[in-house]
Amino acid sequence: MRYLWLGLGWSCVGLAMVGTTMPVLPTVPFLLVAVWAFSKGSPEAREWLFRHPKYGPMLQGWCEQGAVPRTAKIASAVAMAVSFVIIVLVTNFPVWVLVLKGMLFVAIAVFVATRPEPIPQPRTID
Repeated sequence: MRYLWLGLGWSCVGLAMVGTTMPVLPTVPFLLVAVWAFSKGSPEAREWLFRHPKYGPMLQGWCEQGAVPRTAKIASAVAMAVSFVIIVLVTNFPVWVLVLKGMLFVAIAVFVATRPEPIPQPRTID
């Protein structure tokens, strides 16, 4: 089982790396799944993600406090708004599909916006 968790974790890290260069592929959700998988298969890999200079604090904030930084809240709302405009302009979806997509994006944006902001906590590594 450990190897399945490791495989899932590293696959998600790989997808997250691709997502750093492709705007249509998210990064942080894949890293959250990787943290979850690594917590079952490799605590060392989980700590490695927590120590990452860019994503580590965000992952720790979510895992330990359910918190999302303000910059991430703004970035996600802007990304969803831009995505929705592109979907409307480029696709030929029926109106009901666009309404459902819009409602989904709004629900996600409200969820993210209502998460608390992280409280910095010193982290000790044994």
